[in-house]
Amino acid sequence: MEQQKVLIFIVSYNADTTITSVLSRIPSGLFKNPNAQVEVLIIDDGSSDHTVFECQTWRQQHPETPLTILVNPQNLGYGGNQKLGYQYAIDRSFDVVCLVHGDGQYAPEELTKLLQPLLNGECEAVFGSRMMEAGAALKGGMPVYKYYGNKVLSWLQNKIVGTNLSEYHSGYRLYSIQALKKIPFGYNSNGFDFDTDIIIQLHNAGFRIQEIPIPTFYGDEICNVNGIPYAFTILSSCLASRMQKLGLFYNRKFDLQINNEHYQSKFDFFSSHSLALNAVKSDERLLVLGCGSAALVAPFAKKGCRLSVLDKYISLELEALSEHCAAVNLNEFDFMDLPEGPSHDTVLALDIIEHLLSPESFLESLRQAACLRGSRLILTTPNVTFLPLRMMFLFGFFNYGKRGILDRTHTRLFTFDSLERILRQAGFNITELRGIPAPFPLAFGQQHWAGQFLLKINLFMTKIWRGAFSYQIYCEATPSPTVDELLEQTMEHSRKTVASPETVQC
Repeated sequence: MEQQKVLIFIVSYNADTTITSVLSRIPSGLFKNPNAQVEVLIIDDGSSDHTVFECQTWRQQHPETPLTILVNPQNLGYGGNQKLGYQYAIDRSFDVVCLVHGDGQYAPEELTKLLQPLLNGECEAVFGSRMMEAGAALKGGMPVYKYYGNKVLSWLQNKIVGTNLSEYHSGYRLYSIQALKKIPFGYNSNGFDFDTDIIIQLHNAGFRIQEIPIPTFYGDEICNVNGIPYAFTILSSCLASRMQKLGLFYNRKFDLQINNEHYQSKFDFFSSHSLALNAVKSDERLLVLGCGSAALVAPFAKKGCRLSVLDKYISLELEALSEHCAAVNLNEFDFMDLPEGPSHDTVLALDIIEHLLSPESFLESLRQAACLRGSRLILTTPNVTFLPLRMMFLFGFFNYGKRGILDRTHTRLFTFDSLERILRQAGFNITELRGIPAPFPLAFGQQHWAGQFLLKINLFMTKIWRGAFSYQIYCEATPSPTVDELLEQTMEHSRKTVASPETVQC
């Protein structure tokens, strides 16, 4: 096994009575492990006692231990101090960082056991859990109110985030540096809720977390956590991350897929995608605009539709699914340039119009294309008057995000009235206009009862007040004849009905 660099990172604040004990209890065998090169880092968070002096004295007495002592010029908080330690580990090319508390609450003797899964590559994070062994935390001196508060909060957080951890609130944690590089921990809270933020980030990024039981020790250390505000803050973070998956909220710290521009498919429940799929017949010729992922057109191909695709990026998967495809910028493309081959039965523009700089020009160009005359247009777009969004505006929240109604790539937003107006002005006759509920199954899991229940409730409410309860707008429309087409029809009709040119009145 290749030797890995391991940093034991000790956060300390006013820990002059415990810090030397913590240092002395680090297993000496760790420094002799042939598979690990171990160093120790202490970052003192602006202590007002003699913590730094005690650390310096210990280092002088133990020169064999590679120990670095850093002192923050001002108190950065529990989370802020962690940020510095993790960045230190990243900048100096460590492989693993082990978080230990300077107050002695978490036994340094357990480091050897906790470190092994990371050295073996079994996971990207290891948490020492005081709750895995029933009743052990109480026997170790954890106050009863903290024990049950920990259990209840962890249960709620698991339900909201979708994890299955025995404890969210242990401060004994070890991380792979490669994992830390891929999550934006720098945006996390500087307070004690930093630990919840980083769990959400690890989970959302798909990293593996392994829990290992540790003994509980409650001594004379001072707890700086204010229970009620802490509980409110961590639950708010969990709910915010869940809402971000629904597209109702955005916080940069929960955005773990910066470069992914493709939306998720929504064919397995009532949605704009499933409605569009049900609306087309198996033998139709479809012109698909800006589909992105091949997963969004595969069900149409499977149904037997013949596909032509126009998108900014054409993947090999899209080429395989379509008869014709071309890489185009829909902001600049003139549909009059489409070849006059077989006409298309339906044009699919699912979640496209809100990304365009000039939806008016886009619709006018569609209407005038010769090969699209008579084609049906199926168009979907977010509804900006969705009630949760209105409530956010009411309380001063306005967050562009990764996806959802306020997707940061959206340039134009619509209501039912404004979409209907822009279509009619562009010369389209609307044949169907309906509201679509929020994609709750994407947030809860497509088979989860809560997602299906909320979807049905939301669908019912869209029928009562579509402007307030529709997350998206689904529209079907057909182009009315252009003036040129009407003139051509008039000329043709005249040739058939007028006996001679002399009878035509000027």
